Amino acid sequence: MRRRPLLLALAGGAASAGGTAERVVYPLHDPDRIPAWHYLQDVLKLAIQRSGMRYELVESRQAMVQGRVMRELAEGRGDPDLAWTMTSPEREAELLPIRVPVDRGLIGCRLAFVRAADAQRWRGVRRLADLAGDTAGQGHDWPDTEVLRANGLRVQTASRYETLFEMLRLGRIDYFPRSVIEIDDEAATPLAHDLAIEPHVLLHYPAASYLFVRPNRPQLAADLARGLEAAVADGSFQRLFQRHYGDLIARHRLAQRVRLALRNPLLPAATPLHRQALWLVLGG
Repeated sequence: MRRRPLLLALAGGAASAGGTAERVVYPLHDPDRIPAWHYLQDVLKLAIQRSGMRYELVESRQAMVQGRVMRELAEGRGDPDLAWTMTSPEREAELLPIRVPVDRGLIGCRLAFVRAADAQRWRGVRRLADLAGDTAGQGHDWPDTEVLRANGLRVQTASRYETLFEMLRLGRIDYFPRSVIEIDDEAATPLAHDLAIEPHVLLHYPAASYLFVRPNRPQLAADLARGLEAAVADGSFQRLFQRHYGDLIARHRLAQRVRLALRNPLLPAATPLHRQALWLVLGG
């Protein structure tokens, strides 16, 4: 696949030696996550524009699963210079995190696939204890599994993502929580046949997806951090988020749902939860 370059600069911005722009390689897009990919491209463009620096953004030509991308970043080898993913203490120790949550914490807003016949039963759910008799489905190595269990919820795991939809259909699990960012795309696939997006409840825990830069590119990390902070300060970051996700938030009525707050034991201590401008405030 041909690389896709995109040159970004501000008039009068700094450049690398000789006036040429430095290349920044980001992971090849996931064809099943096109809207999120376009948003993250726009976040990168905005960060570079607000930094005043010149960089040429290039999409990697090689498809890689997330685990491999993160290993190659940590080891300073292979194509990518950065990636975007949920934070963890391990990732923050191995890579250079830019602690501005690119999705304003939206990844922690979880809606549930349920069997279509059960959707209205959830109308009576008002607190976590109301789910005590139900079993959630999650991947065996997903961080969400540990988050749900830490909050006293029952979880049945599977090694394959596709299997969880079939487990739900067969009654081996009662609900399958998914990020609001992901669930519409999944609902449109044959995997979700005979399943419904539960319309009343929002499972919510604090979570942050960051840009992570390989450790041998500290200047790139500093430039992107400066650019994102400038975009937060002038409101352009919040406007970009609203342009991409405002309709999604309204369509799923996140502010009107019963919100079940979960604690997240995996969240690193340095997460800037105190900075309200960085986070989505539902109903605010």
